[in-house]
Amino acid sequence: MMKKEHRLYLAGPLCFYPNGYTLWNSYRLEAEYYGFTVTMPNDNKLVREGETVSRWEMSQRIFRNCCWGMEKVDGILVNLETYRGSEPDGGSIYELGMAYGKGARCYGFTRDKRTVGIKYQAAQYNPDARTANDVTGKTLGHPELPFSVNIIGAAKIIEGSFSDCLKIYRTDLDEESKNLARRGYSCHKDENTVTLLNKTRPAVYVSASDRDDTGAKERYEELRKLFDSYGYDAIFPTDDAPGIENIETDDPYTRAYNIFDRYTQHVRNCDIILLDLNDYRGGFEPNTDVAFEAGYAYVLGKKMYGFMNDIGPMVNRIPNTPTETDTRDFNGMNVENFEAPLNLMFGASVKLLDGSFEDIIQGIKKDSE
Repeated sequence: MMKKEHRLYLAGPLCFYPNGYTLWNSYRLEAEYYGFTVTMPNDNKLVREGETVSRWEMSQRIFRNCCWGMEKVDGILVNLETYRGSEPDGGSIYELGMAYGKGARCYGFTRDKRTVGIKYQAAQYNPDARTANDVTGKTLGHPELPFSVNIIGAAKIIEGSFSDCLKIYRTDLDEESKNLARRGYSCHKDENTVTLLNKTRPAVYVSASDRDDTGAKERYEELRKLFDSYGYDAIFPTDDAPGIENIETDDPYTRAYNIFDRYTQHVRNCDIILLDLNDYRGGFEPNTDVAFEAGYAYVLGKKMYGFMNDIGPMVNRIPNTPTETDTRDFNGMNVENFEAPLNLMFGASVKLLDGSFEDIIQGIKKDSE
């Protein structure tokens, strides 16, 4: 049992599953049995008796409730199972980014910790270049890892069930307590240090989903010129980050954590973050590196913008069948209907833009004036 209050946030898409709340609540009961104080995104009453609220206002209230759950959180357990397509739920990864930004212990669980290159069955392998492409023909970033580098960098990933993850979490807390008494060891907390100094113009970090594609650096240089013409310094995922050493290594996890350090430093260094929230790898979820950076940037108080090819409501984007109470996709998952094109975590916190890239920069410029 816990010796003192320890707040644990449970993140995952079970609320969208048929009968998912039953399983989700069982997670809460199990964690509470071991003495944790549990917070979940659906805690707190959202609508007073007799009150009528719009879908948009409801999404804002749910988002504020998630932010409340993150206050003084000590740890997060995230469900990393694939959701729509090959990616985990984008809203859950957003919450992982928030928890990381608050210095919480971050754990994730999955039944499938095989590498992306193996479990992404639509991958097309190119033996000459030793790379793989996804269903859209774009480079499959880091196919030797089980998840994107930001998930790898932020979370301890457990292969197994929620119960397996909770057991390891509890064990790690016990060991950390022993080490604290024995060697003065304590859990590292990111100091959120800005290393991009002597700035004279706003810095925009473009959280791009095509960061691993062939030719990405060259495309970004052209976009950098466009940002420059509007008075912005652009930062891209492929850029070096001041203060972060580039480590040459054959070990995929060392390399992933080094890249993770670079990405998170870019978020800390920027004034504005621009998020590519388009569907990724042929599914209906955004790139998980982007989703993580969105949650992290929100906690750091960055100005947030996102762009999509289609910013219409999600119910118009995802094939679904209406029921008496909601809408369900082909797997029976609830399709959110909050008048936003994607998960409410993004819809409630990110100003969405569309059009050409120049239109998007102009939108940022106009909003900042």
